[in-house]
Amino acid sequence: MKRLNPAFDTGNPETLAILRGFSLDTNKKDLGMNYKIAFVAVALIGQSAVARAPHRLATAPLVTTEGKTVGKATINEYGGRLHLTLHVLRQSPGEHGLHIHAIGLCTPPDFSSAGAHWNPTSHQHGAENPMGPHAGDMANLNVGANGVGRAHIDLGPGSLSGGKSPLLDKDGASIVIHETADDMKTDPSGNSGKRLVCGVFKKS
Repeated sequence: MKRLNPAFDTGNPETLAILRGFSLDTNKKDLGMNYKIAFVAVALIGQSAVARAPHRLATAPLVTTEGKTVGKATINEYGGRLHLTLHVLRQSPGEHGLHIHAIGLCTPPDFSSAGAHWNPTSHQHGAENPMGPHAGDMANLNVGANGVGRAHIDLGPGSLSGGKSPLLDKDGASIVIHETADDMKTDPSGNSGKRLVCGVFKKS
């Protein structure tokens, strides 16, 4: 089971030291007070642990092939995982392929400069492909009738910089919104059509 707060893990040496400091050989009134003190102390350790955790951001303004800015994507590195948040305007309603690409370059008119999908594990494309997926593969972006699309996606374990395969390596990284839906199985890009919107990630 995933632990959301390391301070409440009884395997945490700091937590054990506090809890062991309160004897159960006492009257009920003192026992209640002791537990209240212990709870506050443990909570403070939790806040300290969260404050020490790495927390990095990278943002990408989203631009069309005509150079118009239509939104923003943000990747948040926290707890050894990458989390994507995206907001885009003025897109055609329906599902659109959405991928992280391996090169931080968005050159119109077709954004081919962004290269292939981010794929440090050399897998094939698609969550429904037995040989997939790429690290940069994501669920389709659903754009509403008002032309607005939003996404909040856990990209899984990874880092923006440092480590074995950081997202922002010497080539950088980008995000691309495609013309049509990704079929989640066809290599290399799920038959998702043209690249309509692109953004280059920069650490912020």
